[in-house]
Amino acid sequence: MFTGIVEELGEVVALEQGADSARLTLHGPLVTSDAVHGASIAVNGVCLTVVEHADGAFTVDVMAETLNRSSLGALRRGDRVNLERAMAAGGRFGGHVVQGHVDGTATILERVPGDRWEVVRFSLPADLARYVVEKGSITVDGVSLTVASVDDDSFTVSLIPTTLGLTTLGHKAVGDPVNLEVDVLAKYVERLLTTTSISSTAKDRA
Repeated sequence: MFTGIVEELGEVVALEQGADSARLTLHGPLVTSDAVHGASIAVNGVCLTVVEHADGAFTVDVMAETLNRSSLGALRRGDRVNLERAMAAGGRFGGHVVQGHVDGTATILERVPGDRWEVVRFSLPADLARYVVEKGSITVDGVSLTVASVDDDSFTVSLIPTTLGLTTLGHKAVGDPVNLEVDVLAKYVERLLTTTSISSTAKDRA
């Protein structure tokens, strides 16, 4: 589990493409400082497993499901990525509950700069729209953010100087893809309400 507080901007140093998979090697001295084989590190919001690590870099395998649901398949050598280690027991919750299970991708539609901050608008996939609410939490490329506004097919967030300077969101352009993970609590509530409704209907028919 993660909290969406990016610890480090890493870099893709090697990429091996398979028929329906990929192997990435990423430079990240901070997140590998205590890494062990099998550790979880979020890469642009995707929870991946460390299979090798040495000299401040680590290697992960990315399967077809992850490539299909995320933007990791578009990464190239030299690209910067957001990195976060799994939350330690007893750690602080700086963001919100983030699983590292990407729900889909979006595109940056607009960037409106302020004096020291910036409002960024993203597209919103139709199948995820019901989970996104104003002032709710959403994870964009592994960054825990608060939804500033939302409509049927887009949402906005306001990025503070720290987020602009220390994550990939400060450097991406209009048209670039990002990974989205909606608030898992919303999905559980939906499932519970749906199951309860189905159960009540079945009892009424009995």
